[in-house]
Amino acid sequence: MRAPPPASWEWIATGKHDFMTDKRSAPDRPEYQSRAELRHTQTLPAFKTVGEPPKGGAEKLLSFFADVRAGEGWSALLLLVNVFLLLFAYYLLKTVREALILTEGGAYVKAYSSAGQAALLMVLVPLYGFVGAKVVRIRLIVGLMLFFVTNLVVFYSFGVSGAKEGVLFYIWVGIFNVLAPSQVWAFANDIYTEGQGKRLFPMIGVGSSLGALFGAQSAERLIKVFDATPYQLQLLAAGILLICCGLLVAVNRVATANSIPEMARHADEKLSTEDGFALIFRSRYLTWIAVMMVVLNLVNSIGEFALGDLVVNQAHALHPDNAAAQKQFIGGFYGSFFATVNLLGFLLQTFVVSRLFPLIGVRGAMFIMPTISLMSYSLLGLVPILGIVRWAKTFENATDYSIQNTVRQTLFLPTSREAKYKAKATIDTFFMRSGDVLSAGVVKLGSQLNLALTGFAWVNVGLVLIWLYAVTRLSREHRRMGF
Repeated sequence: MRAPPPASWEWIATGKHDFMTDKRSAPDRPEYQSRAELRHTQTLPAFKTVGEPPKGGAEKLLSFFADVRAGEGWSALLLLVNVFLLLFAYYLLKTVREALILTEGGAYVKAYSSAGQAALLMVLVPLYGFVGAKVVRIRLIVGLMLFFVTNLVVFYSFGVSGAKEGVLFYIWVGIFNVLAPSQVWAFANDIYTEGQGKRLFPMIGVGSSLGALFGAQSAERLIKVFDATPYQLQLLAAGILLICCGLLVAVNRVATANSIPEMARHADEKLSTEDGFALIFRSRYLTWIAVMMVVLNLVNSIGEFALGDLVVNQAHALHPDNAAAQKQFIGGFYGSFFATVNLLGFLLQTFVVSRLFPLIGVRGAMFIMPTISLMSYSLLGLVPILGIVRWAKTFENATDYSIQNTVRQTLFLPTSREAKYKAKATIDTFFMRSGDVLSAGVVKLGSQLNLALTGFAWVNVGLVLIWLYAVTRLSREHRRMGF
């Protein structure tokens, strides 16, 4: 069993604190999950740790970018490609979502539709946990992907027939966006130890940033150059998700063949029947992660509302009484916006995250995004114009998709296997979307009070201060776990 920090030894000796039996501070996890690794700072293929098996071609290639060791190359590379394709597909769908919801409903309907996501997740999350206790991990994750593929084919069929599906598709994309990537990262948490995850997650996250970048650029080009309809993009995304299914099967086989025996057995082990909500409320650590996600998404959703409202007003001003032209303008704007966000996110993920984590650690990285949001919304409260809103949201979202995303995935490394799948799914879906529900209430109240854009900006400033408090408490719990 890994020794806790020196301060915890003092608590144990004096009887003031039992580090290993405090279930609310340190969820149980097997000894092999936390085995210490030999320190290894050289990343060029010419260097290796003494006693390490020889590296293959994949390890040598990836060693230029991260500390990838023997037996880790193919699983890491395939996961990188998988999250690339997953985010590529999502950004095609995200562009479709914005075009449909904003032209069929507007920014206020978009904000209110978020409540439907949380309501539906109240049913889906327990159902997903029930299925997770019945099947092994690869069938659970691939089955989830195939379910989403089937949904997209149905949306395509109804869309080309002329049905209005903007609100329903918005709710669906919100669920897909959080549940599919969440479970792929839960899978990564399950096949790697804590030490491996800290080394490999920043590199795997580059796939997310690249996929988001190319997905947004491709969506813009397909709409503006090839006149692709939203429904054609839905069908293209379904094909990409089928490729992701094949990659996940391959990663599972490679990881099982190269893992230590204790980790390899996970491929054939089912999860316990314990509920994700119960896991969260029994652990202070998981509870504060959930609180952080609620406030983070509340702040982000209010910011997205402000941007969407300004874009809709611009579209109506430029193309009055022309719904098709408004749809094209909004789709083009968001395609360009997402491309800029994800280019910056890719640069941060590739050149900053892997260097930042060893420098300030996971706990230090938690404070970066709320600090940026505090400065951005303070600026918006003073200068509320479209250009300022766009660039403020660009920096906030780019940080969210790079630094904050890696922090969020790494936080689950020191948790139990059930927490990785069930608690993570609950936090990344229900609690995240609860922030959307709260944002819908804020938007409703703000509209009744005739709150201007500056008013919403200052509301977000106050919420960011709550976010910083939650991060401070989470950091304490993280330190208490000795990770």
